[in-house]
Amino acid sequence: MLRFGTEEQRQKILPGITRGEVGFGIGMSEPNSGSDLASVRTKATKVDGGYLINGSKIWTSGAHIANYLVALFRTSSSADDRHEGLTQFIVDMKNTDGIDVRPIHNMTGDHDFNQVFFEDAFIPDSMRIGKEGDGWMQVTTELAFERSGPERYLSSFPLVKEMLREAGQDPSERQAIGLGRMVARASTFREMSLSVSGMLEAGKNPDLEAAVMKELGVGWEQKIPGMAHDLFGTSPRLGGASDYETTQAYITQANVSFSLRGGTREIVRGIIARGLGMR
Repeated sequence: MLRFGTEEQRQKILPGITRGEVGFGIGMSEPNSGSDLASVRTKATKVDGGYLINGSKIWTSGAHIANYLVALFRTSSSADDRHEGLTQFIVDMKNTDGIDVRPIHNMTGDHDFNQVFFEDAFIPDSMRIGKEGDGWMQVTTELAFERSGPERYLSSFPLVKEMLREAGQDPSERQAIGLGRMVARASTFREMSLSVSGMLEAGKNPDLEAAVMKELGVGWEQKIPGMAHDLFGTSPRLGGASDYETTQAYITQANVSFSLRGGTREIVRGIIARGLGMR
């Protein structure tokens, strides 16, 4: 909203965000339109005073508790404007008729994801973000935030902390070296993430740098459960186990999906290849 929204949208919503009273979800992926984001089909049909939304979004984190959803909808169905026919909107999740949020439970049993269905949900013109047809440009800019944020390398970090507690004040030489390398890697990723944040703040478009951050960060955090097993010889256990074993079990189950967030590894590697002039 700071970059593409209207002053009315900023005045209405941003104060609640800064006070911690307003939360957002992101409506991008759809059934059969995940990695290929330009193929989204949820339609925003222009009517008097706004748009009628029909279709669905999937893997929408926090939609069941969000006040608003920033969503990408198709405002043109012309075959010639696969990218140009997309527009972003702010959806009021608490005060809009025609919205049905259904839970999706992950492997750990947690309810983070949802599928959101729209049936003639009316979105006023005042809740459109930017110009009609600018959605693709806006959403690709915003993905740099998601791909380079600290959650791209810290999602498995609770297990690193448990390993440090498990090792205590007298770790073996192998454990000390392994844990030291983990902390050094996390520190490096932090500097990379901050660097991309600085580029975004300066108005630059760090698509390549953000993609590299995501690829390296996710690859590392998905290896952490295996590192835990190698360093401590323990297997993940649920129910009646120690905090270390419980955390190891939870991260082992959860981290298989980490590479999907912000684009699959195949998509991200394609961005890196283009950025390096390799395709």
